[in-house]
Amino acid sequence: MSERQSDDQGEALPHDNRRQVLYWRLLARLFDPEEQPALERAGLAVVEDIGLPAALLDPQASVDSIVQRHPELAAEFDGLMVTDEDQGPDADPDGEAARAGAAEVRRAALVSKVLLNVFSTGSGAVSAGQLSRWQSDAGWLERALGCAPGDLRGGRGSGGSGGPGGVAPTGTGGGGRTPDLSRLIPAIGPELGALEADLVKRMHLREVLADPKLAARLTPSMSLVEQLLRDKNNLSGVALANAKNLIRRFVDEVADVLRTQVEKATVGAIDRSVPPKRVFRNLDLDRTIWKNLTNYSPEEERLYVDRLYYRHTARKTTPQRLIVVVDQSGSMVDSMVNCTILASIFAGLPKVDVHLIAYDTQALDLTPWVHDPFETLLRTQLGGGTDGTVAMALAEPKIAEPRNTVVVWISDFYEWRSQPLFDSMAALHRSGVKFIPVGSVTSSGRGSVNPWFRERFKDQGTPVLSGHIRKLVQELKTFLG
Repeated sequence: MSERQSDDQGEALPHDNRRQVLYWRLLARLFDPEEQPALERAGLAVVEDIGLPAALLDPQASVDSIVQRHPELAAEFDGLMVTDEDQGPDADPDGEAARAGAAEVRRAALVSKVLLNVFSTGSGAVSAGQLSRWQSDAGWLERALGCAPGDLRGGRGSGGSGGPGGVAPTGTGGGGRTPDLSRLIPAIGPELGALEADLVKRMHLREVLADPKLAARLTPSMSLVEQLLRDKNNLSGVALANAKNLIRRFVDEVADVLRTQVEKATVGAIDRSVPPKRVFRNLDLDRTIWKNLTNYSPEEERLYVDRLYYRHTARKTTPQRLIVVVDQSGSMVDSMVNCTILASIFAGLPKVDVHLIAYDTQALDLTPWVHDPFETLLRTQLGGGTDGTVAMALAEPKIAEPRNTVVVWISDFYEWRSQPLFDSMAALHRSGVKFIPVGSVTSSGRGSVNPWFRERFKDQGTPVLSGHIRKLVQELKTFLG
């Protein structure tokens, strides 16, 4: 591209070519940190011509800082990259012209900004501020994809529903467009998680934690919590206190989301065998009036009530024992965190007796701390091999009434002693225990499961449950509700 061409980009190029300039600049920046002068000048001309701030082209400017200066752009980022799947090739005869219009050029500029900020992470050491900025930009990307910040990275997210995997579209995006989350979650979620994990590893985390001001700038995330749990034995003093504070903040945020899901899922059926309690708050006024209408006196214009009716409010609750067994090897960290928090929430419900076991090549009974996920996580030791038979040895004695017990086993099932472990799991299933094998319980639904176990679980009628953690909540609702 000649300099003369680039100088005239604002007026000379049609809309299609303007979009190409912006996307070529994006690709050049992603694959080579050195700027291409011709593309930079052409991009600047396009951006200024369509009335957008030049800061969109500055790789060092966060989306937050741009939106703070130009608050009208916030709504444009919401749902920005959501596709309109209802519009077929023949639905809009002028679609090609519309896509070549100024609105699409503007959209290309905003898309380029958020993609560049998230996927161009550079190399070398990372500061607390840089990690925080990346996490914020990743949140804007998730919003652009129609999700809540944190949903695709397997973090906190919103507790809403409405999309596959339970992720609620949040962006307006123009005309009610909805994202194909079945493709987005498995494809983009792990990539964002991997980028975040790489940034955390590139931090001098111990030095950051030792400085309260730097530690305060950290935003809790699954990747950060994983690193803190792995390194907790090497921390002390101020660094350890800051690490614990970050873990507790993350635990509390995730617990708020999961608690909402559990509360929606655990309302039992009305138990009509229990007489309604005769108190004012249970008075069924409509039914009382209806049943006493025959006592109405037209002359006195008065209704005489000879019987009061009350609503049934008692719920059917059967004491249940829930045994959660979690693989704490390195590949299952996010499941360990999520399920530890989930177990603590179920432990707070009436009539539910929750036990928690974590294992790698050794097993640890965490039941005494199950009500406090923070304390539970501090007692885990992430990493190592996987031998589920040691966890089974702890779980089996806890099963007093098989038909009143559910065992949730969370692992990728890449086991050292596969056949003995499966034989004992099959024996539990035959005894009447509700056995739920779970491959992953992340917000992104990512994870792999040993095909050998997957086929055998399927054959015995207990297929592996994988995907969003809300699936596990729903499965437990069916058993405990």
